[in-house]
This record gives sequence, C-alpha cells and structure tokens, in this order.
Amino acid sequence: MRLLDWWPANTALTFARPWLLLLLLAIPLLAYLRGKRGPAAALTFSSTATLRAIGKQSAARVGKFLRALIFATLAIFVVALARPQLGKSLTQVEASGIDIMLVLDVSGSMLTKDFTIGGEQATRADAIREVTRKFIEGRPNDRIGIIAFAGRPYVVSPMTLDHDWLLQNLERVRIGLVEDGTAIGSAMASAANRLNDKHSKSRAIVLLTDGENNAGKISPNTAAEAVKALKIHFYAIGAGITGIAPAPIFTQRGPMTDVLGNLLYQNQRVEFNEAGLRQVAQIADGQFFRATDTKSLEQIYSDIDKMEKSTVAVKKYQEYRDLFPLCIMSGCGLLVAQLLLSQTIWKKLP
Repeated sequence: MRLLDWWPANTALTFARPWLLLLLLAIPLLAYLRGKRGPAAALTFSSTATLRAIGKQSAARVGKFLRALIFATLAIFVVALARPQLGKSLTQVEASGIDIMLVLDVSGSMLTKDFTIGGEQATRADAIREVTRKFIEGRPNDRIGIIAFAGRPYVVSPMTLDHDWLLQNLERVRIGLVEDGTAIGSAMASAANRLNDKHSKSRAIVLLTDGENNAGKISPNTAAEAVKALKIHFYAIGAGITGIAPAPIFTQRGPMTDVLGNLLYQNQRVEFNEAGLRQVAQIADGQFFRATDTKSLEQIYSDIDKMEKSTVAVKKYQEYRDLFPLCIMSGCGLLVAQLLLSQTIWKKLP
C-alpha cells in the first residue's frame, strides 16, 4: 500500500490517552542512570592500562547503539499506550441566509477628527472603517456587501461570503473617489435593490452617515418607503458630534493642503441633522442610533450584531484510524533487531 493512499487528506494526529505520554520523560532519566551505573564487573583487575591498550573504540559505539535501540523501543511502546489516532473530520454548516448591506458615507465631512482609535485622534472615516471591519469579522456565516456614497453611491463589494476579499475592498475605501455631497436616498435605494432577493430569509441595511441629504435623485423618505415595502430591516447610525471639532478647510477647488499634501484643519462648528435621519428610520420601520465617539459606535454595531444573529446548524463527522497496532509492530521490530544484533555479530562476553 502506498503511503499517500494510506494517509487521508485533512488529517490530524490525536491521542486517546495523551497523559501517558508523560512516561516519555522517564526514558532520558533511565538512559542517564544506566550510563552512569554501567553493568556489574565480571573480572577485577589491579590496573586497566593493559585492557585499555587493546580495547576498540568501535565496541563502545556498538554498545551505545544497542542501548539506543532499547530506549527507542520503550519510547514507541509508551506512544502505543497513549493510543495515537489519525483522524479526519468534516464540518457541515447550514447558515440562516442573512444578507446585509453596509452603506457608508464617504463625503468630505467624514474627514472631521472627532473620533479616536487607540487613544489617538482619528477621522470619522477611519473610525467607521475600523469598527466595520470588526463587525464583518464577527459574522462569518452571512453574506455582506458594501456601498459607499458621497455625491452618488458606488458599489465597493457586492454581497459575498468571501469576507477576506470584502475586507480588502473595505481598506481601499477613501474620501474623494466620487464627487462630494451626501446622497443618502440614492445610496439607500441602491442597497435595497441589491437586497431584492426573495430567497433570503432575512435582509438588513446598515446606513452610517454624518450629514444631511443634499445630492442624488431619490429622497431619503422615498427610499425609506421602498425599504419598508421590501420588508428589509433598517438601521441608521448618525456619526459625529454637534459642536466644535477639527475639520478640513474646504474651498471651491476642494480641501486645502500644505506643501507636503497634508490636509489643513481648523476648529469649526459641525452640525448633524438628527431629526431628519430619525424620520427616515421611522418611515422605514427601522431603528436610529447616535454615535458621538468610537466607543458608542462600537456598542451600536454590537447591538445590531445581536439583533441580526444568524441561526447556524453545525454537523460534524469524525473518522479515526487507530495507530496502536502499527506502534506495537514497530516496537517489536526494534526489539527483535536489538536481540538479534546483540546475540550475533555484536555478541559480547558475559
């Protein structure tokens, strides 16, 4: 039988009685004591100078090799007692089929620095990207897609179960990829269109924005009515404070930068139309949340995660091949080899 035929794919080596492997620690101790003590002397000489002169170095090596075979045999027998098993398992996951579209605002106002990451000041866009990444990583069994929007919406990623690829696309989301503005209604309509799948057991839109609708061809209220008609769960998150915060300086040509290309900031008053977004959530028969810092944003995502939990059925199959007979045969083979060698070509006087 070929080894590749005998060794199954996706296998793992386990032990039924792993605690017996502790006996292996006794073998080096036995080897040390055996080498230190040595066998009892058969003859006694007043001086060993004569015997040392006629002795052969190879004989000493032979003795060490024979002893090594004994200790190797003991080690194999200990492993056999621990019952090694070569097994493979198959896990079948049946997810509930929840589809989620994340709708992220990437307008210029998302560059306002009123959030923190790791204790350091960060823009709203960076904080949202970090928290969204954790949300995606916590839902491995759901199809998730991302739509970003400023003056118009664009698809960052269609709904997918390949979350590694999804996260790669999330990292590429940047401010300024499309014309500036805040097209909330158009973004909601685009997300609802992506979720228009009758086979999905549950569908949800998570909208995150910091502004008031001022672009796009569809009003947020009209989009909210469509979301409700399609029976899509809707969660609106208003990000950012209302008050004074470091914000980029904008001109007609866009944000101002220094000679190195860094954005120029100054403390400005930033506003948020909370009443308007609350109304949109109410029309869509959804929920509204207010995130004024990174901690509250993380808590909101955590709350949504609990409300939109997947029901997952897991079936696990396991198949094991017991290696005990193989270990016993190997140990016996080494023992027989040691006995034959010690009684034939490497036989020693008693």
